[in-house]
Amino acid sequence: MRGGDLLHTAVARDLGIAIVQGRHAPGEVLPGELAAVQALKISRPAYREAIRMLAAKNLVEIRPKSGTRVLPRRQWNLLDPDVLGWILQNSPPDTFLTALFDVRMIVEPAAAAFAAQRRTQAHLEQMADALDVMGRHPHDSPEGQAADEAFHRVLLDAADNEVLSQLASVIGASVGYIAEYKRERHVPRDPKPDHDALFRAIAARRSEAARAIVQNLIAHAREDTEPLFP
Repeated sequence: MRGGDLLHTAVARDLGIAIVQGRHAPGEVLPGELAAVQALKISRPAYREAIRMLAAKNLVEIRPKSGTRVLPRRQWNLLDPDVLGWILQNSPPDTFLTALFDVRMIVEPAAAAFAAQRRTQAHLEQMADALDVMGRHPHDSPEGQAADEAFHRVLLDAADNEVLSQLASVIGASVGYIAEYKRERHVPRDPKPDHDALFRAIAARRSEAARAIVQNLIAHAREDTEPLFP
């Protein structure tokens, strides 16, 4: 199979995707260690480390006498970047996408209002750099997508709230998924004008304007992905 230090990471990824896709249902006991290492052609230490990674993400529970059991979805660590990525890359249910938009609408407008009052010059420079990249690359390019995600990450940092910052993975995953969707379906709307307006409001320390602009930005993103919501 694969070799090197990243072997256990690759195995964890494959198993994680199988779990979030439902190929291993909640409550199911995964194949025993001996059967797994023979099927995957890997060492026992690599397999054990992969299982430990999944346990840390609350996807599975390790029980020495009864094996490794898949945990219910409600126990998964959905804030984990890997878990988020695995779910989003495999046709996530519309209920999950709705939940992401709900979180963004709750979190980002408030974060923008805080950022307008608490941002530093360094934050403004980082936002400006992201906007510069967005201006030089098409919005549906990998470079444009990365810059869009970077802008939102700095926005949360500028709110100067360590708890809010922990939600950066959720916001980033949502932004990235929307960008991928728009690229694949050639959705024409360029998000840069909304980001430009948000930057100006934050630079001018206009909290309520920043809040309203982010609400508009998220509403536009929801409109652009409307076919995902039956």
